[in-house]
Amino acid sequence: MAWKETCAVSERMEFVVAVRKGEEAFAMICRRFGVSRRIGYKWLTRFETEGPAGLEDRSRAPRHHPQSIAGDIAERCLAVRRAHPTWGPLKVRAYLERAAPKTDWPAASTIGELFDREGLTVKRRLRRRGPLSSAPFADCQEANDIWCIDFKGWFLTGDGKRCEPLTITDAYSRYLLRCQALPRTDTEHVWPVLDAAFREFGLPHYLRSDNGSPFASVGAGGLSRMSVNLIKAGVIPERITPGKPQQNGRHERMHLTLLQDAASPPARSLREQIKQLRQFQHTYNHERPHESLDNATPADRYKASPRRFDGILRSPEYGDQDIRWVRRNGEIKLDGKFVYISAALSGEPVGLVASEDGQTVTYGPVTLGTIAYRADQLRTPKRCGPWGQRCALPP
Repeated sequence: MAWKETCAVSERMEFVVAVRKGEEAFAMICRRFGVSRRIGYKWLTRFETEGPAGLEDRSRAPRHHPQSIAGDIAERCLAVRRAHPTWGPLKVRAYLERAAPKTDWPAASTIGELFDREGLTVKRRLRRRGPLSSAPFADCQEANDIWCIDFKGWFLTGDGKRCEPLTITDAYSRYLLRCQALPRTDTEHVWPVLDAAFREFGLPHYLRSDNGSPFASVGAGGLSRMSVNLIKAGVIPERITPGKPQQNGRHERMHLTLLQDAASPPARSLREQIKQLRQFQHTYNHERPHESLDNATPADRYKASPRRFDGILRSPEYGDQDIRWVRRNGEIKLDGKFVYISAALSGEPVGLVASEDGQTVTYGPVTLGTIAYRADQLRTPKRCGPWGQRCALPP
């Protein structure tokens, strides 16, 4: 039986008043109010013991929860969350397990419910997403196979100074090798950062970037002065397809974390912002667990490359292949005629390989194009597609 759908407390009070008047039998009063005698006696006893407050509803939750989070455990979970507002329950639990592996920490779902109760969870609108693809990193099997480089979009600090960090990560371990604000985004400022990273960590096999300056150009093979330096250092430059940032998705996802943790809001001055970037780099590498690494940190998975860098840039070797040296104006001389190759290769040797279509021009591992013979005339090489693809001229 149940009380009528009015105000339950008022109904119970009327029931108690009717019983205390003594004008009707107790069983008849219970039938009139639609409750059993057991329920009637329960509310009558509560009224006699506690007064009108005893007629209010009580929580049905058990007084003791065997699986509840202990107060000190809950506070430690909340402390980590408050220190790192962008970390979810999985990362918080992994971080605490690393800090105190002998402690029996609650499940991630329980920690998530704790955050919900404390108002520390920001609900996100679910969006439809396309299927994930790891094809661009299919050959990334160990540390230093591929490094990723890019500029985080610029923003202004509190004092109006422009800050545009250059970031370099190892694609396998997600280790953040460099996170450095630069005054300009040209080769003269970017190459010293790469040079220092190579000297500290060794050489990767590939360096993945977008198609913007100074990483690439619209010249033959997309080579820029910086990508030429990379080849001379022993690193193969690799570009994503234009308009496909998901091909560098691991690096782009790191940029989102950088924005949330170190630049939202920006620091009051550029000097303070640089300190925040350094702190973010340390936290990202040594403290923040990464789910794709089985909740290990990037520092746990990264190791320096065995390919050490001595700081010397060496031009590619071509063996018995025919060689031409690029002049200062970007041209080579072939069969008594001048053919423009690329100004980025000024002073560098290029290799020529004879084919049915003409002479295929390469610079180290990069195919620049084909100088085709048409009616005793030389066709200059056009821009190649993705790295390593042969680019023949249309007839």
